[in-house]
Amino acid sequence: MNANVVPHLQDLRAPVGQDAHRWNTFRTKKTLVVAARTVTSTVRVLESLPTLLRNDSRVGVVFAHDPTSAFNDGVLALLRDAGCRVMPWSQLDTIKPDLILSASENIDLPAGDCPVLVLPHGVGFQKLVPDSRTTQTRLSGAVPDALLDAGRTWIAVSHPDQEQQLLAAHPKVRGRTLLVGDPCFDELSASLPDAVSYKRALGVSDDKRLIVLSSTWGPTSLLGRDPGLPARALAELPYDEYRFAAIIHPNVWSAHGSWQIRAVLADALEAGLLLMSTVHAWRSALVAAQAVVGDHGSVTLYGAALGKPVLLAAFGDESVPGTAMAALGQTAPRLSPHNDLRLQIESVVADHTPGLYSEVSQLAFAAPGRALARLRTVLYNLMELAEPTPTALPVRSLPRPNAPEGTAVTSWTVESAARPDEGGQWVVTVRRYPAAASRTCDEETVVFRCRRSGNSPRSA
Repeated sequence: MNANVVPHLQDLRAPVGQDAHRWNTFRTKKTLVVAARTVTSTVRVLESLPTLLRNDSRVGVVFAHDPTSAFNDGVLALLRDAGCRVMPWSQLDTIKPDLILSASENIDLPAGDCPVLVLPHGVGFQKLVPDSRTTQTRLSGAVPDALLDAGRTWIAVSHPDQEQQLLAAHPKVRGRTLLVGDPCFDELSASLPDAVSYKRALGVSDDKRLIVLSSTWGPTSLLGRDPGLPARALAELPYDEYRFAAIIHPNVWSAHGSWQIRAVLADALEAGLLLMSTVHAWRSALVAAQAVVGDHGSVTLYGAALGKPVLLAAFGDESVPGTAMAALGQTAPRLSPHNDLRLQIESVVADHTPGLYSEVSQLAFAAPGRALARLRTVLYNLMELAEPTPTALPVRSLPRPNAPEGTAVTSWTVESAARPDEGGQWVVTVRRYPAAASRTCDEETVVFRCRRSGNSPRSA
């Protein structure tokens, strides 16, 4: 699809356009255009921009929709739900923005001399992804040489080492990086003291462990390698002791659609799996989680950097050596799909050592707690506009999440065990497992679980 042909979008007359001054209320001095190409990149900008431009009517913001990505589905709905003004990509040729901001590096910019700031849409530059312009792969987050040739593009990084990673792939990056930090990680970290309240807001009681299942996109992701894992986890871990929340990369939603995702995860959803929204709510679930079962996606790395126990259910070979992600792959234990899931999850939680992933975190994030302040300074400098006072920009905790999508469990597989305690009194233990998830397990798995408790399988 040609980015200049968007039949369902019309050129805006306000807040940008040839006669916008006739219709605007705010006396804006600068125009900031956000390039909206994928849900992932657009969400990353939406998570920080309201704070960066807080209480400042001097900057007019408009979003330019670029529909050329394979993962463009959902972008317009996201922008409309957020109340953003959206213009077609072609209108960029007729206006003169003061800054173009994007968290997608793979954009084709019109001619002009306004600066361009590219933010990472994940944790750094950690993996190789398919190149939409060729049949080859490229470094995720790396700006194409064509975008650098104009000499007006700047790349925000979260760690000084990332410049060297970019230089290895694109020598023209030299001198074009700006050390900002990671605003998303700062907000996650600031919210950790309230982890229990986030967990309660998700409907998970204090006596249950919340386990996040995190999947990036692509065939080597958790869901790409083992789409049945969520249902098996719900079948093997007692419902009254554990809850599971799934954080699925927005590219999976865009490529396959929500219908397909719900169809693939039907038994897991019927068994009580919490399916987290990719817009903002995933962060609350990650903060609340007591462990992360993930892969080589950014969410798993965020979880490790937050000090969560991590169990890798998949880890693609597209992870770039020498990065924080590669270090996580060498440090975190691997989940065996053929062994007892409950034992593996309980072990990774019980055996977790505080600070286990501190070196991984230090490889990914520099200047923790200061990313928003640094990013705001960069934005205003590039727009050549005086930064609002006070310059201090405290990191805010995440808002409490709404109750996530989930299905009430109404049918159970029940196992019981009777054992004498130290005083000779018999103690009966009853555990419930969602019957919907048990349907997806083979007979050998169910019998193994029940034999472990000394009982034959029973259902109720």
